[in-house]
Amino acid sequence: MIMETNRQTHEFGPFAREDSKVLVLGSFPSVKSREQGFYYGHPQNRFWRLMAILFEGGGHIDGVSNQAVPKTKAEKQAFAERHHIALWDVIASCDIKGSSDSSIRNAEVNDLGLIVPETKIEKILVNGGLAWKLFEKKMLPRAEELGIKRENCIKMPSTSPANAQWTMPRLVEAWGEALGLGHKPRRI
Repeated sequence: MIMETNRQTHEFGPFAREDSKVLVLGSFPSVKSREQGFYYGHPQNRFWRLMAILFEGGGHIDGVSNQAVPKTKAEKQAFAERHHIALWDVIASCDIKGSSDSSIRNAEVNDLGLIVPETKIEKILVNGGLAWKLFEKKMLPRAEELGIKRENCIKMPSTSPANAQWTMPRLVEAWGEALGLGHKPRRI
């Protein structure tokens, strides 16, 4: 079955609170995320499990129960709020086939000025290669204008299951370091 490329517009806004300190930017919501109306909605995306390991499992791969991993939109929002995490995507609209980042064409980016001035964001973690490429080219100058230092804008390995070369222990180490949590992944 061949999927058609369709013009999609980001249908839900950024999730940020006044006390948000870290902004995680993805590329564009997957079909599942669009259905749920929130970030990292596909059950195979490792983002929420990774965050639970880092913030509630002490960096232990096996130290976080499935109950600690937020599943519903409300649980995800409460988790992000509790840990001062803002969530958004680089892309405001694009032509895309399903959820495939590799199919994205004609991307228009979001304006960081809509949330950064209203928060305490001091670090931006960009989740994945395409998101970073677009961020670096089209958003980084705006981030710097808004007072985010270039060294605090960090390209992160994608939490997508398609990024199989990055195992969970490697993700824990990279994301833990970027978040300043100092976790080294270990099994208990």
